[in-house]
Amino acid sequence: MSSFKLSRRRFLASASLASASLASASLAVMPVAVRAQDLPPSRTAGTDVPPGQIEKAVAALDDIVSEIMERSSVPGIAVGVVHQGKTLYAKGFGARGGDGEQTIDPDTVFQLASLSKPVGATVVARQVSRGVVTWDSRMRDLLPWFSLSDPTVTELLTIGDLYSHRSGLPGHAGDDLEDLGFDRQSILERLRLQPLTSFRTSYAYTNFGLTAAAEAVSRASGAEWSDLSEEALYQPLGMSRTSSRFDEFMARENRALPHVKSGGGFETRLQRQPDAQSPAGGVSSSVNDMIKWMTMVLTDGGDLIEPDALQPAISPQSVSSRPHVPDERAGFYGYGFNVGTDPSGRVVISHSGAFILGAATHVSMIPSLDIGIIVLSNAAPVGAVEAIGASFNDMVQAGRVTRDWFGGYSERFAPFFEPEGFTAGKPFPQAAAPAPSDSYCIGRYGHPYFGTVEVRKDGDGLALFAGPAPLKLPLQHWDGSMMVFDFSNENAIDGSRSAATFSGDGAQADMLEVELFVLNGPARFKRL
Repeated sequence: MSSFKLSRRRFLASASLASASLASASLAVMPVAVRAQDLPPSRTAGTDVPPGQIEKAVAALDDIVSEIMERSSVPGIAVGVVHQGKTLYAKGFGARGGDGEQTIDPDTVFQLASLSKPVGATVVARQVSRGVVTWDSRMRDLLPWFSLSDPTVTELLTIGDLYSHRSGLPGHAGDDLEDLGFDRQSILERLRLQPLTSFRTSYAYTNFGLTAAAEAVSRASGAEWSDLSEEALYQPLGMSRTSSRFDEFMARENRALPHVKSGGGFETRLQRQPDAQSPAGGVSSSVNDMIKWMTMVLTDGGDLIEPDALQPAISPQSVSSRPHVPDERAGFYGYGFNVGTDPSGRVVISHSGAFILGAATHVSMIPSLDIGIIVLSNAAPVGAVEAIGASFNDMVQAGRVTRDWFGGYSERFAPFFEPEGFTAGKPFPQAAAPAPSDSYCIGRYGHPYFGTVEVRKDGDGLALFAGPAPLKLPLQHWDGSMMVFDFSNENAIDGSRSAATFSGDGAQADMLEVELFVLNGPARFKRL
């Protein structure tokens, strides 16, 4: 760790490097309230952390994790804590899944889901340090073929705009194409067809907007993103169990299998393949590896990343959560990191990740206390990992858990598990109008964003074939010219059902409207 970099951020207001080094040397022994006298008001916390309180918080983790696992039924969790560059805690709980129900340990590899975003942001920061790009590098200069629907936005758009979700793209733009099996290049090219909201004054979380920025950085670096991540970050930090490639995750013997929500518990059923959005959701790692990464972030980039390259990523760039009442704190997003202020007044850098198909992850770091916690699980998101992180932060700063965090978070995650579609869960109508003839429906239909779909005869019925693979979606008659099909993927849980409505006055339908393929409302496909 570079002592210069360590002092540079924490003691920016100090008169000299010598006095900063003196303050750093006494950091571990001086109570926070005493040290606060030498800090500017903007860095003063509202609560003290007395000696021994952090150690008590670590000692409480076993019980915190066990209680939340019991309440949530999450099958497996791994937790790690780093403080002042030392690992205070690294432990696995429960089963990773598969034959023999093998147990989780600190080296068990998990899919990180959206926790890949802050990890990837530090890959970009490394390239900023090296002078390959800047956070303000224009996408037009790095990735000339990439564009958005507004030429003015395309001309101004930067890496930072996409990493802070302020490009104007709608939330989760491109995820629907990934669900249908489109590759990264195809998805990024079609983002130009998405409508935009206001540029740099709106916030909408997008996996593929951020992926486009990472792709630009990798092109400027002359390497594929997964190779760049390995060379720029994983190898230098000794993160030997970390990868941005799905096949490497699958090759790990000690890996956690994803578990989907099923009734009151979880079961192993499906495997998420996120290579198309690897910079935004495709990293896999272990607790022991992520401790090394947290240590680097908490020490201003250590010897790997210049502080001036990392600081913008962990600073507010977009307002991600606006207050709705006077006493509500705002939330902010940096470049790949959530940045906020907790009840103590301390800055907290965090991020969560979630796959409905079976992963939930969380990281939380408090720079003023030089402490961070990583929580990884192999189950769909129900608020368990966030509750563990929040409970630990309470113990660190308040000496007690201040509220039922799992109860609060689980309520907010509940909507994730509501089936999509207006007919979902409803019985088929008893007095339905007759279905049109097969010949009326059969044919190929096109859409500029979703591409070509085809309705074919399939056994005794019809099926819709969509995507490049293509994906077969058997159609069932609902009422008149409206069919329905079951739909289940990362963005639509089991029980989801989409309407597919045919229209046209001729012998054949000239239009097919699909409810769950949405772009400014249900997607309308024209017969080809």
